[in-house]
Amino acid sequence: MEKETNKENTQSTKQKNWHLCVLIALIGAFMTILDSSIVNVAIPTMMHVFNTDLSSIQWVVTIYLLSLGVVVPVSGWLGDKLGFKKLYIYSLLVFTLGSLFCALSWNVPSLIISRVIQALGGGMIMPITMAMIVRIVPINKMGTAMGIFGIALLVAPAIGPTLGGFLVEYVDWRWIFTINLPIGIIGSILSILYLPDFPKVKTGKLDIGGLITSAIMLFSILLALSEGSDWGWTSEPIILLFYTSFIMAILFVFIELTSKNPLLDLRVFKYRVFTAANIVSIVTTIGLYAGIFYIPFFLQNLRGLGAMEAGFLMMPGALVSGLMAPITGKIYDKTGPKYLALVGLIILSYTTYLLHNLDINTSNTTIIVWMMLRGVGMSFASMPVQTASVASVPQDVVSRASAITNIIQRVSASLGIAVLTGLLTSRAAIHSATLKNTISFSNKGLAQLMAKFSNLLGSTSAIKSSVGLSYIQGIITQISYVKAIDEVFILASAITVIGIIPILFLKKTSSSGKETENLSSYE
Repeated sequence: MEKETNKENTQSTKQKNWHLCVLIALIGAFMTILDSSIVNVAIPTMMHVFNTDLSSIQWVVTIYLLSLGVVVPVSGWLGDKLGFKKLYIYSLLVFTLGSLFCALSWNVPSLIISRVIQALGGGMIMPITMAMIVRIVPINKMGTAMGIFGIALLVAPAIGPTLGGFLVEYVDWRWIFTINLPIGIIGSILSILYLPDFPKVKTGKLDIGGLITSAIMLFSILLALSEGSDWGWTSEPIILLFYTSFIMAILFVFIELTSKNPLLDLRVFKYRVFTAANIVSIVTTIGLYAGIFYIPFFLQNLRGLGAMEAGFLMMPGALVSGLMAPITGKIYDKTGPKYLALVGLIILSYTTYLLHNLDINTSNTTIIVWMMLRGVGMSFASMPVQTASVASVPQDVVSRASAITNIIQRVSASLGIAVLTGLLTSRAAIHSATLKNTISFSNKGLAQLMAKFSNLLGSTSAIKSSVGLSYIQGIITQISYVKAIDEVFILASAITVIGIIPILFLKKTSSSGKETENLSSYE
């Protein structure tokens, strides 16, 4: 009788209170993603405060991303072992504690260690949040719930630079971490009060072999992708990192497929929808970060805007994504993922291609309109795919599956940025060399420009010539990077088109709903 009563209470919670639960879980997810981008704008200030160089301070960003990726694989096992609610609260508190340590850091090493503590908590939050949503939300409302969750996925990366720029410029750089403290504490209290209890699941022993091999594999590949452009893609350290990652990947797959209790159950890839959704997720993630990463680069480095000004131009697109995500979720509940994702990917690919028309004279209004259209495309393409992924596997393995999805997204984001940055650098060098070959003092335009410098500068002819050539060199560099960025967007657009093929295999699935009736430990 008591068991039946508990079951009825569970169903009541699922039907009536799931909106509140999803919003509470959104707090941790939003904070974690925000901290992946908000720190970037404070790098110059931190260099000055700590009197250090760029290569040292850059580890404040790099170590956070590396630690996030490494800690994700164990989140599924810990979620089953401790219960999802407990692990979510513990993770949020660890993240908040790490933020406090970051705000109190007195030198670069202490800040780097504090960022690792932040990531230990933050890395758990995303996959655990997705696992909780699947267990709380009725299957026929899953699209709506993931649409609400999508606000964190789509809006947080874009507003990070804007918020960070404001805090650094008008308050203090430490506030990019201090701001997490009240939010983390409030989120933890709300979680204790309103999130339902998830009973522990019999998990067996921790897969130590899988944990070690996955940690080395992910650390190596993420470090290689993040540092390849600086260290050189053919340098010995980068080649060694790729080789190590490859060997560890082979060992990891072998261990997971032969283990009775794998850390990450790779057998979830037998579900066709899960596999197809994650392939689409790779290309949409690359498309998302192509805009988030290279539009600010264009606006700040080539147009000369400040971080906050560039952020304000990006803001409308992010807001459109956030506003559209819940709407997309509701449509998903009625139609399923295939056609939504198809329309979204076509819009994303087209608007990414539009960005190849960027030049120094492109108006801010045009950029805002393009980014808003991209926001619609991202919402349509990303949310249905995310929802189909978690809804396509049995509920008793959804925590491990969501960890796999999270890892795929992190690696694909790093891989996309690495490939596109490599193209940007190489094409900019080629364009620069080509343009330099066209410079000739018999060129009438160049002669007129040099004459203008002669009239403006009252100095020797040698100085006039030197200043004029420096100015011309700057123009060449600027034009070269504009041309290269345009080609980056063409490639990014082509990559997103690839996702159309796996989209055809997506369908609305109720497997998690069936599993809810039979396997859910929540009941």
